[in-house]
Amino acid sequence: MRVVAGTAKGRTLLVVPGHGTRPILDRVKTALFDILRPRIPGMTMLDLFAGSGSVGIEALSQGAESCTFTDLAHAAVTTIKKNLAHTGLADQAVVRRVDALKFLNATDQQYDLIYVAPPQYKNLWVDAMRRIADRPTLLRRASTDSEGSEEPGLVIVQIDPKEYVQLDLGELRETRQNRFGNTLLIFYQISGDLAVADESSDDEGEPDDPNVADAFGEVLEDEEPA
Repeated sequence: MRVVAGTAKGRTLLVVPGHGTRPILDRVKTALFDILRPRIPGMTMLDLFAGSGSVGIEALSQGAESCTFTDLAHAAVTTIKKNLAHTGLADQAVVRRVDALKFLNATDQQYDLIYVAPPQYKNLWVDAMRRIADRPTLLRRASTDSEGSEEPGLVIVQIDPKEYVQLDLGELRETRQNRFGNTLLIFYQISGDLAVADESSDDEGEPDDPNVADAFGEVLEDEEPA
């Protein structure tokens, strides 16, 4: 696992020992940041269930202003700190050993991006999304100034496609999906900030068509499932 672009490009990252985390493949991370690139500069990010910290570190390397990393496992927190030191990005990061759901309830910070990648098959992503939906002020709203230059806040969930269910999250709407083999990325945004409505699948519980255009512009061509 490595940093794919930016100031720390090519740096190898440590992985958390054991099987309790959900590491992201480099090819998936590359595709994800191709989608995110226009909004990365100056971004504030929350990396929930951060594991090795790979996604948040990639964001910092590519120009994000700051990232808060949370994980409850001591081994994960230690790994994140080592990876931040190795990439020279520690000054832009806060690392918290804390339960992610409790953190969502307690924090008064606001973020441009919240990344949710919990351990598989424990339904934690659903719990996290419901907490975020209950506290929409966690996400930055779109700019209301004359230039309208500020992007609205975004939540991205990384899960196995088998875990997917459609959720009723009030203002927080699903806007996009991209599937890469056994990794599914789901994008959510506050509905009042959406520029273009998405087109959802009619089959409840099945992933939306990953090739549907949405508020984020041109659709990325996904790789076929492995």
